[in-house]
Amino acid sequence: MKKASLKSFEDLECWKACTEVRRFTTTLVKTFPKEEIFALVDDMKRAARSCTHNISEGFGRFHFQENIQFCRQSRGSLYELIDQLITSKDDGYIDSKQYDEGRALISKALALLNGYINYLVRQKTNNK
Repeated sequence: MKKASLKSFEDLECWKACTEVRRFTTTLVKTFPKEEIFALVDDMKRAARSCTHNISEGFGRFHFQENIQFCRQSRGSLYELIDQLITSKDDGYIDSKQYDEGRALISKALALLNGYINYLVRQKTNNK
């Protein structure tokens, strides 16, 4: 993957995978009880949105170390979302199938994001 061939963050596979996570989360929380709107629902929507926001912001920084840091923040948000899925399952808001689907989407996003972070680290090292 060459950054020159990437015209936009929208070309990044990790951003696309995080977009799938965000869409899944947005649909999932619509079924949660109203008392969770300003608690768990809000937390989950923010974490899911943070995943794509940070990748896009990092891409726009044009500096490897800053991009890496924003991608690490995105990765942290994905892990936060895992914990929120666990909470949702424990509290009975989602079933095992929904939990498994969310975990699979997050695992895919994490794998792609880790690959992109590793790429950026190599690029940073090669451009010194």
